[in-house]
Amino acid sequence: ASFRVEHPAGGYKKLFETVEELSSPITAHVTGRIPTWLKGSLLRCGPGLFEVGAEPFYHLFDGQALLHKFDFKEGHVPYHRRFVRTDAYVRAMTEKRIVITEFGTYAYPDPCKNIFSRFFSYFKGVEVTDNALVNVYPIGEDYYACTETNFITRINPETLETIKQVDLCKYVSVNGATAHPHVENDGTVYNIGNCFGKNFSLAYNIIRIPPLQADREDPINKSEVVVQFPCSDRFKPSYVHSFGLTPNYIVFVETPVKINLLKFLSSWSLWGANYMDCFESNETMGVWMHVAEKKKGRLLNIKFRTSAFNLFHHINTYEDNGFLIVDLCTWKGFEFVYNYLYLANLRANWDEVKRQAEKAPQPEARRYVLPLSIDKADTGKNLVTLPYTTATATLHSDEIVWLEPEVLFSGPRHAFEFPQINYKKYGGKPYTYSYGLGLNHFVPDRLCKLNVKTKETWVWQEPDSYPSEPIFVSHPDALEEDDGVVLSIVISPGVGPKPAYLLILNAKDMSEVARAEVDINIPVTFHGLFKRA
Repeated sequence: ASFRVEHPAGGYKKLFETVEELSSPITAHVTGRIPTWLKGSLLRCGPGLFEVGAEPFYHLFDGQALLHKFDFKEGHVPYHRRFVRTDAYVRAMTEKRIVITEFGTYAYPDPCKNIFSRFFSYFKGVEVTDNALVNVYPIGEDYYACTETNFITRINPETLETIKQVDLCKYVSVNGATAHPHVENDGTVYNIGNCFGKNFSLAYNIIRIPPLQADREDPINKSEVVVQFPCSDRFKPSYVHSFGLTPNYIVFVETPVKINLLKFLSSWSLWGANYMDCFESNETMGVWMHVAEKKKGRLLNIKFRTSAFNLFHHINTYEDNGFLIVDLCTWKGFEFVYNYLYLANLRANWDEVKRQAEKAPQPEARRYVLPLSIDKADTGKNLVTLPYTTATATLHSDEIVWLEPEVLFSGPRHAFEFPQINYKKYGGKPYTYSYGLGLNHFVPDRLCKLNVKTKETWVWQEPDSYPSEPIFVSHPDALEEDDGVVLSIVISPGVGPKPAYLLILNAKDMSEVARAEVDINIPVTFHGLFKRA
């Protein structure tokens, strides 16, 4: 039934509207009962400024970074938000124009400069954006807001003030890093980024940042590369948004969405380019999967291949009896999904939104199973012997292992996306439940819980209500994987007086426990975390 929900009123457009930051927190109005054990803060990132003066940002990933916080203390729920004081934001505020080129918006040269200084700035190369609108994560005792470039921004998780910009290039050999690091329970951080590998060819480095040590030195100073994955095309790295990690293995899925480095490194200012202009699709490679041993940093010499898809979010990865189980939110085909995420598309009327989404790659949550060792004698056979999955891995005579997935969730133009799990206890381990944001033709209109073993789903959905990524918070004395709550920021424009609220659901059955309503709109947020008090 949830597949038939429509949005003719277009309330989702409010997700992409500029808002003001707060000078001090406001108190949310609570209905229902907030669990007494829920103590801490929900921190989330997203765009909050969608134009500078008369100059618009064009893409979903261009608006200036706004950091949000809902606190849970003694039954009160204060809400606070501040713009991250990135170079991109500060310079835009100072010059009253877009100064730094963003993902899908070209920043025109300074109109006040004369022709000579503009000519010389052509040779400066691209000023890379530090607009940290995607996620926030801990390194040691510090918290960083991030995007996908080499710049991350340290923020104060209490006041939301910006502390400093950090350039990862100064510490480790990467050109950028994803907004989806893995953080282990001891505080070790793993991430992946493109880099220049051996003999001028492209590669991908896995970096490791150790936990805070007794010497109290900033762990970023101790960052190191632990393994390098090769690139399918020495001149064109694939776009990488996340990766898989288990206690013993690292999984990197190399998709056909490629970055054309010649375009990326050429002078953008000569032809008014932005990041989106540098993407292209390889229509023949399909998808390559790579596995490395985490502790030894050794690549497994197995060529895993499957048909083309886009990948942004890994759900979870785990080991079982000589196999790696890799659960993914995929989008079928090689065309880049981000082509459909221009603000003009997302702000269109409902019929037009649907029309666009019909043409886009179709979403599907999938399970792939990768055998960790192969025997030539098994050529032609399916190597997967696990009883509980229909996923296959067939060894071909050219030593390629061809993968076919088990489908975990599939609905026409309905995505199970922004997946979250009980990460602290089940990340990298066998698990049962994932929580996701349901996208209906790219419009987020429901929260979904998925049992990855039985495919059973539970849904929270209300008319004209637009939730965000659900974040699972475990009960402190949890006995079961889904003992806890799920937190999501929901906007409900035009439904009653309160335009937005924080929603608390019982993770068992996705039923409402409480909500904390605010009198102001909250634009779209992408990712975040719950910081326990």
